[in-house]
Parts: sequence; structure tokens; C-alpha cells
Amino acid sequence: MPRASWSGFLRLSLVSCPIYLSPATTRTRSIRLHQVWRAAATDEPEADESDRDRDNRVARPLRPQLVGLEATGRADQNSTATRIALRPYDPRTGEEIGKPQIVKGYEYSRGQFVTFSAEELKALDVESSKVIDLERFVPRGDIDPVYFDTPYYLYPDGPLAVEALRVIGVAMAEAGVAGFGRLTLSRRERMVMVEPHGIGIALFTLRAADEVRPAQFGSAEGDLNAEMVAIARALIRQRTGTFDPSAYRDRYQEALRALIKAKLEGLPIKPQEVITPKPVIDLMATLKRSLAQDMPAISGTTAKQKRGKPAAGRRQRPLLLPIAGGRKRNQEPGIEPAVVVVRPRKKV
Repeated sequence: MPRASWSGFLRLSLVSCPIYLSPATTRTRSIRLHQVWRAAATDEPEADESDRDRDNRVARPLRPQLVGLEATGRADQNSTATRIALRPYDPRTGEEIGKPQIVKGYEYSRGQFVTFSAEELKALDVESSKVIDLERFVPRGDIDPVYFDTPYYLYPDGPLAVEALRVIGVAMAEAGVAGFGRLTLSRRERMVMVEPHGIGIALFTLRAADEVRPAQFGSAEGDLNAEMVAIARALIRQRTGTFDPSAYRDRYQEALRALIKAKLEGLPIKPQEVITPKPVIDLMATLKRSLAQDMPAISGTTAKQKRGKPAAGRRQRPLLLPIAGGRKRNQEPGIEPAVVVVRPRKKV
């Protein structure tokens, strides 16, 4: 059973069914860097040393850690470092404050707060704290993805809700619409969208209108070069395929993991070269070069396919006769009918 992050009811008119939400996404366990305190170097600068020379001398040992030109990792790891602990404290006395003494408060004036107890905040619950009422349905294509926030899976909470959810989901799928309602999460009422997802239902919290900035793309004045658009469309067509999320990985995390391993083992660290693209001056020439660069991979595949075909096509064409029957009904207009090769029988 998935972990429930919210439980309540989904309601369509008079039909209510108990549900619970489970997050549809998860955060990958990325490498976490902590703030640590490390004592400064013990060597003191000479008295006759200038400020610039002293700054350069002090900064020089830190350079391998930043750009990784040469490894001094083993020595760095032996230096004492202590993790910094951030705890709440009284800014007037500096004394640490216990968790039971911390309450919620609103600063209505500088340094002036009004505080709330947990019971007072609980009394603010509205209907959407427990019920998602599907108030309106909209065609799925009319929703701008920029409003999507956090996805959830919507599960039936008990056997009695299974049939009701399936009926609502199938009805939305057949109508091609998504349902809209309200949901209160973390003391905030959010607009949510509910839509079929496979054999189940997914829920998306949506950003409010004041959270989305209007686009400032300017005006689309002037006609585009039709040939340039055609070349760009050819590039897109050559790179079109199926969506495979496993093909995308966090290369920064991989590089950071390799850096940690190299410093722990005292190995040389080679900085990765990052190439900054140059601005495009001649768009037409750049598009043509891009198309020519992508063509070898496509033509190589085509050549393999041609080599894999039987050599019969290079011989003299045999007698071809159209096949009559049911297959002819499935052919599209403009396509030549299927053929059969008729060869003379060998005499026994």
C-alpha cells in the first residue's frame, strides 16, 4: 500500500468516495554537501610580505580544491573539520531555545508578532481540507502546463471506493476532460486537477494565477524563411523518437561523486571542459551544417537496411500479378497492390 500523504473524499455531485493521495514523484538521493568549519592555516605570513603576495600565497593552496588541477586530497582529508549545527536561539541573550517554546507567528509590524496555537490553526480548516469537490470539467488540451505543480496518485481508500473511482475515471477518459476542484495542503488551499491515468486517476496541484508570470515573448512580426523552417523541421524529424526518462541522468551529480572519490583516494583531478556555444551569425548556413552532420547516422542505417535485403531485386523483374481478395480492402489509396511472384514449375 503506497504511503498516504492526504486522505479524504472525492465528490462528484452526490457521489462521494473515500480516497487518499500518494506522491507520484520522489526526490533522488543526491549528494549533500554540509557547511563545516575548518581551522585556518597555522603558518603566519612574513612581516615584509606585501598584501598582494600574502593574498596570493594564502589562496594558492586552495586552488586545487576549487579547480582540481592537482590532487592534495589526502592531506585535505586529514585536516580537522567540524560540521556546523544551526539551532534556534534567543537573539537578545544568545541562549538556545527549546522546541516546545516555538510557536507560529505573524509579523504585523517590525518586531511585533501575533502568535497562534495549534488549536487555533486547526480551527481554520475548510471543506477542502477533507473533500475534493469536482466543480468543473475542462478539455485536457486547454490546460497550460505552466500551471502544473506537484503530481499525486489518487487511490481508493477501501473496497467500496474502487467502483466509484473507476466509473469517474472512465467517464472522464471517454469525454476527454479533466476535473477541477480544491484541496487544502499545508495550511493552503490549492486548485487541483484530476484526470485519468492509465487504469487509475492522477491529481495535480496547480499554481494560482498570481504565481504564474505572464510571458514576454514580444511580437511575431515578419515572415520566416520557408527553407530555414523546412531544414529545422527535418532536423527535428531525424531526432524524433519515444520518450525514455531513463536516458536522462544527473551528470553534475556524477561529476561530484567522481570528485569525492578522487579526493578520498588522493588521485589527480582533471577539470571537465565546458564548451560555450558561439552565437549564430548565419542561421541558414548553420542549419545546413547541422542537417549534414546528422545525415551520416541516418544514411548509415539506411545502407545497412539495404544490404540486409535479398539480392532478388537486382535480377530481372519476374512476372507480377495482383492479389485479389480481402487484403485489397485494407490498402490505402495511391499504394500499389501487393504482388506475388509466379515461377514455372519444375517437371518431375
